[in-house]
Parts: sequence; C-alpha cells; structure tokens
Amino acid sequence: MIEFERVDFVSVPTRDERRARAFYHDTLGLPLDSRNAAEVAAGNLTLAFWNPEADGLEFHPSPGGIALRVADVPTARARLEDAGVEFLGETVDTGVCHMAFFLDPDGNALILHRRYADYS
Repeated sequence: MIEFERVDFVSVPTRDERRARAFYHDTLGLPLDSRNAAEVAAGNLTLAFWNPEADGLEFHPSPGGIALRVADVPTARARLEDAGVEFLGETVDTGVCHMAFFLDPDGNALILHRRYADYS
C-alpha cells in the first residue's frame, strides 16, 4: 500500500488563467503561492490554474466544489457579496457545519465552510 503524505495541489480548470488568479487572489483574498506566483495558497493547499483548451482538451468547470474554511461563514459571505460575488441560494446549516455556495468566473463550484460541531 502507498502511504500518501498530503495533497499538494488541486488543478482548477479555467479559460483565462490571469482572470482566475485575480479572482482567487484579489476577490477572495487568497495569497499568491510563495514558490509560484501563478498559483494561490489556500491554507495548506495550492490551487493551480489550468487551461485545458491550451492542451487541446474541452473545458468543463468543476461542479464538485472546493470547500474554503473560514472563521465565520456569514461574515465572509457578506464581504464577498459586497465585492460582487453572487451566491447560489441561502447559507446551509447541516447540523455540523455552515456552507455557502458560489461559482468562480469559470463556473467552478466553491464553498465557504465552517464546521462548528464534531461528527456524531
């Protein structure tokens, strides 16, 4: 069996790498990766922007969602709404976490997330 140490990066499909980087850095406030300014850091995970069409592949946004942990979902949501981000429905309370769903400029799903209770 292979022992995996961690996830190093997630590829985020885009049609415009500069626009994607600007959204994630300027709008969401994620810092540029210190080793590669073309990528952003999301805590312990790097988001790498990739244009599949540049490699001759068809573009498809990722519908699964990257959950971005924040201290307070309603506060983060309000700040992003003030910056022009549109959310998909109301904030969800699952009984263990709060989640607010939105899309990046390419249609990739993103989630503001905060767990407030242990799994039971």
